Amino acid sequence: MSSDPAPKGQRIPETGSETDTRSFQDRREKERERERERERETEAMASMAAAVPFWRAAGMTYITYSNICASLVRGCLKEPYRSEAAAREKVHFAVSKWANGKPEKSCE
Repeated sequence: MSSDPAPKGQRIPETGSETDTRSFQDRREKERERERERERETEAMASMAAAVPFWRAAGMTYITYSNICASLVRGCLKEPYRSEAAAREKVHFAVSKWANGKPEKSCE
């Protein structure tokens, strides 16, 4: 047996024959390949976790992002398309309070 300590968790072949050395080298190579595979899997998982939509990373909802984009596109249109798009942008709505599952009558 050699006076040099074996790396942790590994056993040095005692006989010194070429067959033992070859099998030891084969095991080491398989172990290195498994470690490389684990590193590739870890990198792949890290890249998937980092794949966050940029609008989410900016703290926006998709609706907010979509509205900003739509506004920019409408701003780039030439007349008469710009005025047509501006007319479609207007929204009319009414607000009412609900109680016991029914809308309350408004005083307005």
